[in-house]
Amino acid sequence: MRLSWIRSLRLGTFWTSGTKLSIHTNPRMPPCDFTPEKYKSLAYNRVVEIHNEHFSPVTTAYFQKPLLIHQGHMEWLFDVEGNRYLDFFSGIVTVSVGHCHPKVNAVAQKQLGRLWHTSAIFYHPPIHEYTEKLSALLPEPLKVIFLANSGSEANDLAMLMARAHSNNLDIISFRGAYHGCSPYTLGLTNVGPFKMELPGGTGCQATMCPDIFRGPWGGSHCRDSPVQTIRKCSCAPDCCQAKDMYIEQFKETLNTTVAKSIAGFFAEPIQGVNGVVQYPKGFLKEAFQLVRERGGVCIADEVQTGFGRLGSHFWGFQSHDVLPDIVTMAKGIGNGFPMAAVVTTPEIAKSLAKRLLHFNTFGGNPLACAIGSAVLEVIKEDGLQENSQEVGNYMLLKFAKLREEFEIVGDPKTGFHVNQMHNRTGNNYRLGSRCSSSAWETGRRRRRGIDLNCFFVFFLCLLGNYASHSNAKCNVFLQMCLQMSRQPLPREEVNQIHEDCKDMGLLIGKGGIFSQTFRIAPSMCITKPDADFAVEVFRCALIQHTERRAK
Repeated sequence: MRLSWIRSLRLGTFWTSGTKLSIHTNPRMPPCDFTPEKYKSLAYNRVVEIHNEHFSPVTTAYFQKPLLIHQGHMEWLFDVEGNRYLDFFSGIVTVSVGHCHPKVNAVAQKQLGRLWHTSAIFYHPPIHEYTEKLSALLPEPLKVIFLANSGSEANDLAMLMARAHSNNLDIISFRGAYHGCSPYTLGLTNVGPFKMELPGGTGCQATMCPDIFRGPWGGSHCRDSPVQTIRKCSCAPDCCQAKDMYIEQFKETLNTTVAKSIAGFFAEPIQGVNGVVQYPKGFLKEAFQLVRERGGVCIADEVQTGFGRLGSHFWGFQSHDVLPDIVTMAKGIGNGFPMAAVVTTPEIAKSLAKRLLHFNTFGGNPLACAIGSAVLEVIKEDGLQENSQEVGNYMLLKFAKLREEFEIVGDPKTGFHVNQMHNRTGNNYRLGSRCSSSAWETGRRRRRGIDLNCFFVFFLCLLGNYASHSNAKCNVFLQMCLQMSRQPLPREEVNQIHEDCKDMGLLIGKGGIFSQTFRIAPSMCITKPDADFAVEVFRCALIQHTERRAK
């Protein structure tokens, strides 16, 4: 028995005893009653030629043969050959209420025929209507709104505000943070591929990310989610030891790396690009207090977490029971239309005005504001946030079962899929994962769906040199050891799983420092059958990966 176990280790197989290893048919895609237009534009080869000749040499497109997308409808995308795909990454967490949502389309078309652009030198109704609606969704004193065009631009402005108000330079952000790719925000972004060898980011300092899965501390009681990391901990429900350890690291940064007085602290309520990292319970609340003691302001980057994507709350910062001084937002704000906003207090806004004549030619243009208003109305009318709990939990728990079946699945998790702790903020949002739903009337039956919003993720661990033993106890022991190692799967293997999902009709994103994380972030209109299909596709892709490694 022992010899056969060692032999199986050398063969590199690694499925658990209950895993089925053959696929007879691909998962059946849910029906769609939309028919795309026939494609009549550039041939695929010509598109590739133009791209190679005129586009940046930086490779950003997914897949060995990048998809040429022709049309979108709600949760679906169609390529030039008419193939249909379930879009579970929504333009990098941007298409919030569905591709070409009928209500948003109608509002955009109406505004296109009325007024496109005036700039801030004239008043126009759409900007005043929108800012009134947006401000109503934010707590006091966050009531002064600056409109912009992208998340990077919004974070640039927030950095400027923090420094103008505090009269200090140093700004802290987490390792693994992504706050933009502009020359200014690159200092805040701490993800390797986005860093340059040349000097930049003056006054920006990185601190340890309180990651309870990959970090040195944290375990099975440390985050607000129905699915916890498998690493054990002895934390009590109201006292997270990991939080205390990470706070000590934050204090170390304050005491050694920055000046005695600082400008501010940037934090995503949940890290997105870094692999959807949830912080220990209570961490941000204590960190905000420490920053304010140093004269700094606290900035919540809601570019990927805002507008109901967390289900439990409309804004991610509410899940931490904190009140920031500045909030930045983009992506889902316009359902894919270029739009962003910075919201702050009257006091901070006045500090900026004293130092700078701030002006933005395109920020708050009539078309963007009309679309932004329509998106807010759809989120409310279609009950997107309320659906987050129901379908978000449904999907998360289904994905979590894959961790028991496949040892390479390290940590399925979603945003703040909260517990009662978050009700202390006083709002009435329902609990749920970072998903939302949408339902709309288009002359057919009312549909409901979810948005797995910002993040639904899996860390895939490198298990290629190991195998399970037929003995059940040994199997569990080895499985736990491998998952606890938290070593990433080789990139080429992750890429193949990604390709396999695409070939079965599912589009998902990738993230994490080692590109070992699958980011699942659909629009807020998907249904439970869509979720079932996505989970089954991912499961089939993992089985295919297992069979390749077994050979």
